[in-house]
Amino acid sequence: MSTDILEPAAADLPPRPRPHRLWSPKQVLVTRAAAEQPHTAEIIRRCEAAGVDDIELLTGNRLTGLSGGTERETYARAKSTLAVVVAPPSALKPQPIPPSADWRIDLARGCPAHCQYCYLAGSLTGPPVTRVYANLDDVLAGVTSHAGRGSVTSGTVERGHEGTTFELSCYTDPLGIEHLTGSLSAAISRVGSGELGDDVSLRFTTKFDAVDGLVDLPHGRRTRMRVSVNADEVAARFEGGTAAMPARLSALRRVALAGYRVGLTVAPVMPLPEWRSAYAQLLDDVAAATTDVPDLDLTVEVITHRFTPGSKDVLLDWYPKTKLEMDEDRRARKRSKFGGIKYVYPRETMTEMRGWFTEALSERLPQGRLLYWT
Repeated sequence: MSTDILEPAAADLPPRPRPHRLWSPKQVLVTRAAAEQPHTAEIIRRCEAAGVDDIELLTGNRLTGLSGGTERETYARAKSTLAVVVAPPSALKPQPIPPSADWRIDLARGCPAHCQYCYLAGSLTGPPVTRVYANLDDVLAGVTSHAGRGSVTSGTVERGHEGTTFELSCYTDPLGIEHLTGSLSAAISRVGSGELGDDVSLRFTTKFDAVDGLVDLPHGRRTRMRVSVNADEVAARFEGGTAAMPARLSALRRVALAGYRVGLTVAPVMPLPEWRSAYAQLLDDVAAATTDVPDLDLTVEVITHRFTPGSKDVLLDWYPKTKLEMDEDRRARKRSKFGGIKYVYPRETMTEMRGWFTEALSERLPQGRLLYWT
């Protein structure tokens, strides 16, 4: 889709921020089963174009050689590796993911960023290598098989216009690896063209800004790109290896001008000493970035910081010098429906922040639609 008509004059816009440097893994491992998949050729082509010299075709389907002498060494080695694998049958069945979307489908597992609060730390096992699924057709088949079967957006009054929604970023940041995989573009194009159904849509969240390959895709307004945003202090201190906030907002504006539905994932919200002014500035920056975008469809999701005992242990192994607050004595303890424990902010803090955000969004970003607070 061309943006020539929608894009305001260059003189009316601030200079585009310097783009974030794209991630380049030190090695790419391709399992034997993945090598037989058609999409693998495109992944290898993209990796070679990105300058990756160490691409190894494995003789089996196990990933080996990722462990180091210490947890930190294992982390560093895994974080510099892209593995091309075949999604197992258990990963091919879409799973419910309220309150975000009807279903979750995974293009990959793992992320190249270095966020010190990483939610994947408590949900993925083994070294944090980024695994991209080569059997893309099998993964996307879940869109067709589960269309019309959700309970979050399908058939609802509030979000029924989105159709059956499929979340792509539960276990990865698909834009952060898109230049190496092409999986996100393929998914957007197939859904946008109607190939996978007429009443379905995709959603993903990103901390990256490499949207050049997305703006001209035939997205059919059936993909919502949400940008993960935070106060400058949180982003600068805890979100290593990601695009700076101005670059993320510039990317948000670009895809919105290209006709995409867009959104904000404000996460993880933290009650900093000056949190009101910090988040007010963030919302003002978003308002400036989305001003004069025709037919803007902007949603907002707000997620406060939380951690589990398991994720805390992993994160302290990965980032032993972190300044991230993970003090159980300062938190409220909650138990999930499956019996797991997580630590959230006390009720008084949550009530105060929720009230402030609800009012601030209404005043500073009235075009945004708040989907949920958690």
